Amino acid sequence: MSTAPMSTARTTTARTGTAAGQAARTTGSRWTASGMLLPFGAFYVVFLLGPLVYTAVAGFFNGSLVKGGLGDWVGLKNYAEAFGAPEFWSSLGNTLWFTVLTTVPLIVLALALALMTDRFSRGKWFFRLAFFAPFMLPSSVISLLFMWIYADEIGLAQATVKLLGGQAPPSWLGDPNWAMISIAAATVWWTVGFNFVIYLAALQEIPREVHEAAAMDGAGPWQRLRLVVVPMLGRATTLVAVLQLVASLKVFDQIYMMTNGGPEDSTRPSLLYVYQTGFTDSRTGYASTVSLLLFVIILLISLVWFALIRRTEKEA
Repeated sequence: MSTAPMSTARTTTARTGTAAGQAARTTGSRWTASGMLLPFGAFYVVFLLGPLVYTAVAGFFNGSLVKGGLGDWVGLKNYAEAFGAPEFWSSLGNTLWFTVLTTVPLIVLALALALMTDRFSRGKWFFRLAFFAPFMLPSSVISLLFMWIYADEIGLAQATVKLLGGQAPPSWLGDPNWAMISIAAATVWWTVGFNFVIYLAALQEIPREVHEAAAMDGAGPWQRLRLVVVPMLGRATTLVAVLQLVASLKVFDQIYMMTNGGPEDSTRPSLLYVYQTGFTDSRTGYASTVSLLLFVIILLISLVWFALIRRTEKEA
């Protein structure tokens, strides 16, 4: 009696069993992955998508904190008021001005500090700690610290200017021409450590053989920096630039505590305008409209900025 049919049957059964086992494991893995993603998905829907949808809907009503519900339907009236309000445009201009004052320095200075630190063979932990430590402080501490530094007559900043021979130092937080610059300088000191750590980690990922090969080809320090190091830091620069741009466009804490938007609304950013409209004036419908407009503006600016950075990275 031939055993070939029986062997074929066993092989077919084994393959079928193996395929069924693989299918079961794949299905189980999918369910496991879905279960692990479920908490984040629920959090995302409840705390991100939900408020965004509610904000978009509330912008079509004249809601208020003094009465329940969404209020009466007003259609696009809130949007027309926002586009015609000088306060909205001035706050947006202040936000963009703060972004310009902080984004570029926080990228260039962080890169420079990382490059200098990377040259040390020992003691890098000290520089990482020294530059990153201010970033760990809460915004309230930073605000109180720099309010004392910038204080008129008794502040460290004015005392330093007088010590260096300067005449009549400005009121750093009381002069509309200097208030935003002063807040931006404090922000740079406070947050440069975060970008510094990202750049330092990226620099340590560059193989030493690359530097040695460039040096053997006759490239000097500046040429190695410009033609080798900076292009290889393209991904880190893209990450730092996008994160910094979004963070600067969402500025609120330090300005609220240091100047509350003054003097003469010269430092009032868009988020503070939303806060004052919604919680001081109790106009939640109009505040929702301004919030949504700010969200769209930040999204568009971030996409354009990301595209420009990526194009520069590819060209390099």
